This record gives sequence, C-alpha cells and structure tokens, in this order.
Amino acid sequence: MTVRLTVQRAEWQAHLAAAIAGYGTGLVPVVKGNGYGFGRPVLHDVAAGITDDLAEPGTICVGTVHELHDVPAETTPVVLTPVLTPALTPALTPPVDHRPVLTVGSVGHVHALAGWQGRVIVKLASSMRRYGATVVELPALLQAVAAAQLTVHGFGLHLPFAGDDAARLAEIEEWLPHLPPTSPVWVSHLGHASFAALRAAHPDRRFLIRVGTALWHGVPRGEFLRLSADVLHTQPVRAGDFAGYFHTRVPVDGTLVAVGAGSTNGIAPLADTDAAQRSPFHFARHRLPLLERPHMHTSMVVVPQGQPCPQLGERVDVQWPLTTTAIDELEWT
Repeated sequence: MTVRLTVQRAEWQAHLAAAIAGYGTGLVPVVKGNGYGFGRPVLHDVAAGITDDLAEPGTICVGTVHELHDVPAETTPVVLTPVLTPALTPALTPPVDHRPVLTVGSVGHVHALAGWQGRVIVKLASSMRRYGATVVELPALLQAVAAAQLTVHGFGLHLPFAGDDAARLAEIEEWLPHLPPTSPVWVSHLGHASFAALRAAHPDRRFLIRVGTALWHGVPRGEFLRLSADVLHTQPVRAGDFAGYFHTRVPVDGTLVAVGAGSTNGIAPLADTDAAQRSPFHFARHRLPLLERPHMHTSMVVVPQGQPCPQLGERVDVQWPLTTTAIDELEWT
C-alpha cells in the first residue's frame, strides 16, 4: 500500500517564490506537525533558505518543543505552543540550548519554565480564546517574565480562520496601543495586501507574519499537489453480497476495490451529511463510495457497474487535508 504526495517541482517552486515576494519583508515560515504532508525535514531544508531583514536569518516557527530535534542547527526555531514540562525536553535540558524561542501566554507558562533562561514570545489573547494574555492580564505576565529573567523576543497574536482580513486587522489594531512600540509583533492568517497595509499604517512598528499553509500549499491548495493511493485488488460483487470487516452488505452490482490507504494514514470518511458523498476517494472524476470506514492500511470502495473502475496498480485520488495525512511516499515530477 502507498499513500503518495506528488509534487510538480517547478510549479511548486514558482508558487513559493510568488508567496515570498508577495509577503515581502517580515515573512517567517512555519514547519510543524507532519510538515504539511511533505515531512518536516523536507520543508526545513527549504525554510532555512528563506532569510529576512526583520527576523534572524534562518528563523523557523515549529509547533512544539517535541519538534526541535529535527530543526537544522544553523536556524533559530520559534516554538508556537507553550511547554509545561521543559525539564523533560532534551533540547531544553543542560547544557541548555538558548536558541529556541519559547511561547508564554500566562503566568503559569512562565512558572513552568523555572530554571530555563532564554527568549520568549508573549502570546496575546485573540478572538480564538485559545491561550494568551488579555489586556488586563498582560502587566502581570510581563512582570513574571522579567522576574524569571526571560527576554521578550516579541508579542504574538494568533488570529482565527473565521471572518475576513478586515476583522483580523481590527484585532491587531486593538492591541497595538497596549504594546511597547519597539517590540516586534508576530501575526498570522493575513493575505499579502492586508499585511502590506498593516505595515504601511504603522511604519515605525516591526511586524512579522507566520505563514504555513499559504506558503507550502497555497490557498486554495495548488494544483501542483496531488494526493493519491494505490489500488491493491479488485473483484466483482453483486448487490446483497457481504464484504469487509463488518460484513457490510454491498449496495449495488459492480466492483469491490481495495485501496491502499486507511486510518493509519489519517484517512477517514468526509464530514458530510449525505452518506453517498462521504468517501474521500475519486477516480476519473467519479467519487468512489465507501463500503465501510477506512481501516488501518486499506479502504474498501464499491464502483457501480458501468462507472470507470481503477485496476490493480493504478492510483485513485484522495480528497483529504495534507496537514492530517501520514504520507508513505513523496514524489517529485
């Protein structure tokens, strides 16, 4: 079985160049989780070459301290998620590595870093209400940071996907009067034009923007990326036959197809209300109905009689977010 991410190299590189030029000064790449489907090491090699006048050369945002082990030595990693157990993290235990910039969004986060001295991003509350200090809580948080002998590297505001850039810019504007004018402000989820407008409105401020999905995939996802899976087996079936782990009744005459992708890869039915549209698999522009939920390394689909049917060794397209997919092979074309 193979779940494969196929990347058209030239088109992807052209997209990267356009995205970097579009954001201009202040772009910081994000490489976290499963590496947006590519794998973190692949993207680290690319991200390390994205330099910026406003950030330290080679600055890369990662998700957690548990992702520090594969960050290139010559880069400066900024950890976006607070850590509560730094003593258990090899990268933060003696001899202490001062390269990582950690995130704190509460006094409790600062106390958890007892014994570690380095730079931190102070996380600010946004309408996401995930973690981060409110305007009222910020003075106490800054006092705790100073008492712990931590250095403020900047202030971070993580903005939601919901709404539009106007709403996101309004949240940033509400925070600016409460922040030191010389401290960098790290933002997210703004388009090129909106980020440029923000910088133009505050020429004396230093803004940086964390960019992940829009950089690596494009928004919407670029056609230079294709997720597919191998066909492992086919066999004819009749309506009323039973098949699968749960001996599910086959709904129509056709072909039972075993696809080499399943829950091990993170693949599941789509979150639709129409059961006939829940399959993430497509072939020849037809959705392939699931017989039952994907399981481990294999999914079973039923191709109705008369519909184009994939054969052994062919690939079917997989409609699934790359950020939640465990890829078996990365293929460059």
